Amino acid sequence: MNWLFPLAKGGGSSSPAAPLPALTSLQQQKQRQIESLRAAHASIAEIQKDVEYRLPFTVNNLTININILLPPQFPQEKPVISVFPPVRHHLMDKQGVYVTGPLISNFTMHSDLGKIIQSLLDEFWKNPPVLAPSSTSFPYLFNKPAGMPPYAPQGFPFLPPYPPQETNRTMAAVPVAESVSTSYTTDKPAAPSYGLIADLPLPVPTAEAALQVGQNGFTYKMPDVPDTFPELSELSISQLTNMNEQEEVLLEQFVTLPQLKQVITDRDELVKSIEELAKKNLLLEPSLEAKRQTVLDKYEQLTQMKAAFEKKMQRQHELSESCSPSALQARLKVAAHEAEEESDTIAEDFLEGKTEIDDFLSSFMEKRTLCHCRRAKEEKLQQAIAMHSQFHAPL
Repeated sequence: MNWLFPLAKGGGSSSPAAPLPALTSLQQQKQRQIESLRAAHASIAEIQKDVEYRLPFTVNNLTININILLPPQFPQEKPVISVFPPVRHHLMDKQGVYVTGPLISNFTMHSDLGKIIQSLLDEFWKNPPVLAPSSTSFPYLFNKPAGMPPYAPQGFPFLPPYPPQETNRTMAAVPVAESVSTSYTTDKPAAPSYGLIADLPLPVPTAEAALQVGQNGFTYKMPDVPDTFPELSELSISQLTNMNEQEEVLLEQFVTLPQLKQVITDRDELVKSIEELAKKNLLLEPSLEAKRQTVLDKYEQLTQMKAAFEKKMQRQHELSESCSPSALQARLKVAAHEAEEESDTIAEDFLEGKTEIDDFLSSFMEKRTLCHCRRAKEEKLQQAIAMHSQFHAPL
């Protein structure tokens, strides 16, 4: 707790403060990249100092959160840029979460991060992304990109190191009241359980972080912390020194702050509202499953009707092709040729004496009349087709 009070155990207030260590070359380059990012995008929000930034972007009534994650060795390592909700775009990966285009693959330590994000926004404006069919949780809240080493403490020279964090955090299950009906059970796979990142240092509270925005857009305003504490201003330097040496007393004083009590009260109320909302959601599950089954049945019916419709359309297309003017003309031409050949055969039989004159005249005249009728119809149809093709599309 020495970082709360500048007084050391064996030193007085007159001792000169130690100079701040100079930033390394890599840290200076990282700060220049962050300044370029802030200068290019004034609405960017700092989620974790020098590690994670978020930029909201709206196109075609779709709001996209662009998350910029800076690795420990940035800018020697490429930044990890992801979006939420997942979208479909040629610059995104197959899941629609991470930006994998040339903007990131060609990133070097001499690139300008602010211009790269601006180029990404310009590309989204030119080719608006489409919302992916299934949305997943924030990738930068629950898991990290494959192959990316865990973040080590940053070791900022102007801040004391944080106490070691727990490496395995367990999430307590929220009990559900026994009044909720449990008669409705379905064999569904269990939802995946996500754990919070435990290897990141806690973020430094800043003035911009007064409004905490959650994943679902819920905004919580932290209580204002006063610059001075009247309870401590009445104590002497020796009492403050003793309090600094006794951590239990300091923590007891910290717990009595009204701001912390307000945060604890708000947290309890939020947990209670979440439990009530979860109970309501469980009660709505049977009706949701029934409606889901109805949609599946309708979809199956739609599939069957679509197959029958396509079959009938194929039959209609075949009939239409067989009754088209060009097909009728071809069939009339063939039929006229067949009638002409039959009349020629009758004439040859009469010349050879195989047919009587009365039979010859009746049959020959019938076939010749049929032949000329078919040829006349074929010629008329050909003229109609030619005239129609001059003013309309070909039949």
